[in-house]
Amino acid sequence: MTYRASNGTADRALRVLALFDEARPVVTAADVARELGVGRSTAYRYVKGLVAAGFLAAEPGGGLTVGPRVVELAELARRGVGIGAIALPAMRELRDATGETVLLTRRTGLQVVCVERVEAHGHVRISYERGATLPLHAGAGALVLLAWDPEPTARRLLAAAPLERFTPRTEIDVDRLLGRLAEIRAAGVARSLAELDDDIAGIAAPVRDPGGRVVAGVGIAALAGRVSRARLRAMEGALLSASRAIERALS
Repeated sequence: MTYRASNGTADRALRVLALFDEARPVVTAADVARELGVGRSTAYRYVKGLVAAGFLAAEPGGGLTVGPRVVELAELARRGVGIGAIALPAMRELRDATGETVLLTRRTGLQVVCVERVEAHGHVRISYERGATLPLHAGAGALVLLAWDPEPTARRLLAAAPLERFTPRTEIDVDRLLGRLAEIRAAGVARSLAELDDDIAGIAAPVRDPGGRVVAGVGIAALAGRVSRARLRAMEGALLSASRAIERALS
């Protein structure tokens, strides 16, 4: 699929981070070069970018360790596992009611993480696996997490995010995206068609904590060629019921 195929830089970064384990807490630029099959100068460029982003930290002796951003993400992942476990019963009921794959998403920084999924029975697998990172600006499961932010906050996040075009339907203009967020607020749900992958359609609803803050999105992802827009809209009632059930469980 288009998004996954275009994510080579992220794949290389993940391969670098995967070098670390309990037995090897420190790696070198030479280790990175061997893992990626590139020259040392190229490896140094990757390393420099990862250090600047906080994913790696340079040791005084010249080695590299896991950076503070990884620690932050690990904590967010730990919290995400908690909400994922809480949401699972409602997600399974939604999958059984609609016959489609159900996803739970959360935002971390300028990315969205799929923290839980319940797969549809007997259909082609949807490629958004648990733990997958998705862009901030494309797809119902991402946009629903921004829609209830104050407009200045949403504008700042979108202006800082890499607004990549994944399909002809991907919107990358910040002002038009803000207009889209207003439409999502008015509708109460986010709807998307072929924004991230050419063959995926989706709908998503916000999940709020007891204080009313949107902390996650629950959504349905389906093959666009198999599910019509009208059928997706007919699923919105079940989706909103699932969102409310997760909110009650969080309370």
